[in-house]
Amino acid sequence: MKQKQTKGFWLSILLAVVVYIVVQVLLSSSMLNKFYENTLYFICINIILAVSLHLIIGITGQFSIGHAGFLAVGAYASAIVTMKLHLPFSVALIAGGVVAAFAGLLIGIPSLRLKGDYLAIATLGFGEIIRITLLNIDYVGGASGMQVSHMTDWTTLFVCLLITLIVIVNFTNSTHGRACISVRENEIAADAMGINTTYYKVVAFAIGSFFAGIAGGLYAHNFYIIQPTNFGFLKSFDILIFVVLGGLGSMSGAVISAILLTVISTFLQDYPETRMIIYSLVLVVMMIYRPQGLMGTKEITHFFTKKRNGIKGGKPDGKHTAA
Repeated sequence: MKQKQTKGFWLSILLAVVVYIVVQVLLSSSMLNKFYENTLYFICINIILAVSLHLIIGITGQFSIGHAGFLAVGAYASAIVTMKLHLPFSVALIAGGVVAAFAGLLIGIPSLRLKGDYLAIATLGFGEIIRITLLNIDYVGGASGMQVSHMTDWTTLFVCLLITLIVIVNFTNSTHGRACISVRENEIAADAMGINTTYYKVVAFAIGSFFAGIAGGLYAHNFYIIQPTNFGFLKSFDILIFVVLGGLGSMSGAVISAILLTVISTFLQDYPETRMIIYSLVLVVMMIYRPQGLMGTKEITHFFTKKRNGIKGGKPDGKHTAA
């Protein structure tokens, strides 16, 4: 089993490298214009945001709607490092992630004793506190925003995205990830079995916040200006929709949903009213006919494994052999 997992891991890495090379060639040869390049960047940033929130909501079961606050913290922290302190972009990204993780701990330790709607309200309040605070700090431009140099490129995006996926997958499959899943399934039972539920909720919150901060640094340096209005509660709901629509508990679903909704939003941005109507209709139909989301709790690898097991354990006529 371990050998199969190792083989699958390296095959995934090889596929990712191939995708990177193909896209890099398309960008270098100018076959992808600026519109498609920006769309690609948005997709990568939204995948990082969706996967980081997936760890908090989908794996640990903590209903957080303040993810835009951590995005804002990472964006402004990284912008300060590059524009005010004149340090390298890589240092700025790490700084943005660390500051966002610290903010996650700051809000997580006191509020994660709350559950359900109460936790959602607390995290929503945190996101609004961050936005209002940034509006009143002249050092980062206040309401006018802060000018930021364009430093985000395809290589940096790809590396950050790959690291995010690898870390979240390995954490989920580890003992700590299983503990987080037990908290999601039944917190009382997990606590009775000796699992420190508060500790694992805070850990998941900090990791998710860290990668949201990384996404914030990439987001800030993909534009020439960032403003507090970019990080309102509607941005938190956008990220939440990625996770819910993809399926709570499925990282593959979060990735697929982030890609689909980013593409739809980008191509309909000239029609804001129509875009929101279509956006809302898709969500309503999905919640009526498939409330568990696109993937439910399954990963995309589940379908390949199921198909392979069916071929190995079955006869040519399609019947399975007896155990």
